[in-house]
Amino acid sequence: MFLQLAKGMLYFFLTGLGIVGNISVFVHYICSFGGGTEKISIQLILIDVVFTNIIMLLSKGLPRTIAAFGLRNFLDDIGCKTVVYLERLSRGLSMCTSSLLTAIQAIIISPGVSGWRRLKLSSARHILPFLLFFWILNSLISMNLLNSTTDASINTSQSNKNDYYCNVVLENQKVNSIFLTLMVVRDVVSQSIMGGASGYMIFLLYRHHQHVLYLHNSKFLYKTPPEIKAAQSVLLLMICFLFFYWTDCLICLYLTFSFESNSIIVYIQEFLTLGYAILSPFVLIHRDGHLSEYCHAQ
Repeated sequence: MFLQLAKGMLYFFLTGLGIVGNISVFVHYICSFGGGTEKISIQLILIDVVFTNIIMLLSKGLPRTIAAFGLRNFLDDIGCKTVVYLERLSRGLSMCTSSLLTAIQAIIISPGVSGWRRLKLSSARHILPFLLFFWILNSLISMNLLNSTTDASINTSQSNKNDYYCNVVLENQKVNSIFLTLMVVRDVVSQSIMGGASGYMIFLLYRHHQHVLYLHNSKFLYKTPPEIKAAQSVLLLMICFLFFYWTDCLICLYLTFSFESNSIIVYIQEFLTLGYAILSPFVLIHRDGHLSEYCHAQ
């Protein structure tokens, strides 16, 4: 009983903290929207990132908080379909927009003489079609959950507990395998882009670091350009995303093939699925130091 209450309180605190953080960043970027081509490109992606985080926390964090306090059947069939569908949708969007953010940031900090220059100049007008494509793609990939999800009051021999409050009914294995394949392809492509762009940024930041050391040794004053600071923050954001994603995957694999039931590991895995949505807005607040001044003024 005490463990369940502690879990509910922790869910309530972390979910509330994440929602407040994401809404603050979302309002900030909406109010300060504008500037140069490169700034608008990044702002559009970050607005989509924090909006996706809000959907994740409302569709997953909030229902799990309610369930952790002992209320199970608080969603009907339509409510369950909506919540589980939005949860899957937000997970896919988070993956795609994070990879796009990394790629665009890598293009922005690339040298002007490189082959990325043309992409750098035209990236802003291509951002909205990319974001729209991601929403359509992930909406379609998540469609099978609308037929597979039922509320917890419906018991079937083929049901598989997805949460405390909803069931996922696995009826057509062939259809489910098709959607699973599409999800795997999406994740592999997104993480490949994320990994390649992150590696390229690390290489550019290393060269920049060597240049700074040379200037310091030559007794020249040097101020770090804002795009370099932004690249460092994006790299930190991607490290957070990859940590939570792969730790969650490894724990899922362990729980799948383990013959022992460990409730502590299950609880840790549940919190990890929300970790990026909770932590990422505070990385973005650190990225834009003036956001703290904005929040103080408000």
